[in-house]
Amino acid sequence: MLCGDPGTSKSQLLGYVHKIAPRGVYTSGKGSSAVGLTASVVRDPETRELVLESGALVLSDQGVCCIDEFDKMSDTTRAILHEAMEQQTVSIAKAGIICSLNARCSILASANPLESRYNPSLSVVDNIKLPPTLLSRFDLIYLILDQPSAESDRRLAKHLVGLYAENVDPSEQEGVLPQTLLRDYIAYARNNIFPELSDLAGTELISAYLEMRKMGGNPKTISATPRQLESLIRLSEALAKMRLSTVVERKDVQEAVRLMKVATQAAATDPRTGRIDMDMITTGHAALDRADQEQLLDALRDLLSEKRGSRIAVRDVTKAIAEQTNITVQTEEIVEALKVLHNDGNIQFSERNQTVFVRSQIQ
Repeated sequence: MLCGDPGTSKSQLLGYVHKIAPRGVYTSGKGSSAVGLTASVVRDPETRELVLESGALVLSDQGVCCIDEFDKMSDTTRAILHEAMEQQTVSIAKAGIICSLNARCSILASANPLESRYNPSLSVVDNIKLPPTLLSRFDLIYLILDQPSAESDRRLAKHLVGLYAENVDPSEQEGVLPQTLLRDYIAYARNNIFPELSDLAGTELISAYLEMRKMGGNPKTISATPRQLESLIRLSEALAKMRLSTVVERKDVQEAVRLMKVATQAAATDPRTGRIDMDMITTGHAALDRADQEQLLDALRDLLSEKRGSRIAVRDVTKAIAEQTNITVQTEEIVEALKVLHNDGNIQFSERNQTVFVRSQIQ
């Protein structure tokens, strides 16, 4: 997943990956539907029987599916990706046709922030508003931010101007691998190299995973899950394939861990505490948020237990909580907490009238 500011060449990167991938499909999230990604049922013009037409994920089997504008996809379309990314299959049950199609493809996606510019004070989930269940299925989440730098800006401007110039600077062409050679190299590695984990690599994977579990600094903070361990294994095998090696070595695991730290865990850093909190990606809320909500619920229970049998306005509750805890609490947070207590059955909360009626002793 590539997430960042507009104009940082995310679409260009997807386009080049599609060109050098031996097999794959390039599609835009805004113009893709659920059947366009999986399969559609159509009537054969000759036999007049119902047949399946493969979609982008099925056509990308054993290849790469590039999805641009990932954040513009509808929720129904994104729901299709859960099974494809986890099980590598697409299940179809339409017009009497029930089957499971292979979708053993890698997904490379790009997404723009909600307000066009990435806000460093918010988490990745808040910036791009993608479901945490989908975001946690990506092995790597790269933040591509547009940060002003005189040297990089000059180099980029020189390159762009050079594209329209008559005389191309020969120094820019040095060391560039021909696209056809790179494509053939990738195709050969995918078809012929199937690396296996060595004992040293396996030991390094286990120790790296245990180290990642401790990085949260708080026993209640989850800094890594078994999903991250599977990602490390896939990345290590891919690095061995790049070297055309049939054995995953220790250095491959170390490089995979480095990639994980600079990519996904940078995206999972809580901007308020600076700590790595994988809950921000896996659940959409940081562990600190859940702790604050529990503290607010306890304060509400103490306050409302004194108001048994009476009706109180939400603004009065907000004012009383602010005086009691010396913390500025937003009305929206109070409303969400009151909904939780309403579901517990202890209070009767009217969101329309913004009032609370305490029916019994708060448990």
